[in-house]
Amino acid sequence: MSRQIPVERLEALTSAVTTLLSATELETMLRRMVETACEATGARYAALGVIGEHKTLVEFVHTGIDQRTVEMIGHLPEGRGVLGTLIRDGNTIRLERISDHPDSVGFPDNHPPMDSFLGVPVGTPGNVFGNLYLTEKEGGFDRDDELIVEALAAMAASAVETTRLRARLEQMAVIEDRQRIGRDLHDSIIQDLFGTGLQLQSLAASTTDEGARSGLDGAVERIDETIESLRAIVADLNKPQRVGVFAEILRSRLSQLASPYEVSLTVSVTPSDLSLEPEVARLVLPLVSEAASNALRHSGSSVVDVHVELAGERLTVSVVDQGSGFDVSSVKKGMGLDNLRHRASLLGGDVEVRSVPGVGTVVEVGFPYSV
Repeated sequence: MSRQIPVERLEALTSAVTTLLSATELETMLRRMVETACEATGARYAALGVIGEHKTLVEFVHTGIDQRTVEMIGHLPEGRGVLGTLIRDGNTIRLERISDHPDSVGFPDNHPPMDSFLGVPVGTPGNVFGNLYLTEKEGGFDRDDELIVEALAAMAASAVETTRLRARLEQMAVIEDRQRIGRDLHDSIIQDLFGTGLQLQSLAASTTDEGARSGLDGAVERIDETIESLRAIVADLNKPQRVGVFAEILRSRLSQLASPYEVSLTVSVTPSDLSLEPEVARLVLPLVSEAASNALRHSGSSVVDVHVELAGERLTVSVVDQGSGFDVSSVKKGMGLDNLRHRASLLGGDVEVRSVPGVGTVVEVGFPYSV
């Protein structure tokens, strides 16, 4: 017998689709997905763990736990215990009590108590990029919650992949990768969105609730509009584009990254007409974005300054904030710098972090480069 989402809960799912499709930045997308999952199920806590290349959690977007408690816990999960089981197996897990699972390893000091648990993989078969975790629903999670969150995860996976490719398209002025991205858009993302649209159409046809049906039809229309927009982008990829200045591209990218935050972000590039080789730009742009994103999300600063300077035969990237700062000696693996160090190593460079609690942080990446 096929599993169907109850009619009375389709409205929450419809709202989730609209919310997710309206986001244009990946960070905003992940945050909305976590918050929507809480609202749709009644869970007290929710999180989205992004899986890295070594099958550990490299990012953890969460809601429900206040910042003070997060600081008292001291570090984010790395993907052990039940979370590790979900990463390895890639199948939904629903528990009345987390402690009953044979792989449960308990919680660190100062962690709030959590019993009921629902974990759902997010991605496509063979390409799971993360897991959605929900805990502490009064009365526990049921089969309906499982169906709702699995449907949400399927739709979010397509939306996240679309957002990732949109970000890659912003680099097209300096990266000669147009045909490959066009194929990715057409063969993967557009097809995933089309399949999601068919899934929603099937749900709409199975319900007699006019409000829910209308909402689902509206979501399908939004997906169709997104597909047409992406097809137009694919067509434009075959047209010549001017080569932009690195500073313009960087400012555009960081401006969108900072848009969800109430932060004054400044960008300076020296020399102002700096031009990077396509392969170097392909690595430098996400590196700067990673460092800036860490400052925007974690520093609590109202000001973030980004500097890129080519002096002699060395390119230096500096991200400076005036936020809470931290004790550098206490930084552990998995606290947001691993990705940055990996990107720097690909360029033959290194990362230096200087921070003073209560004053701010400077993250500096330098590597050899000559024009």
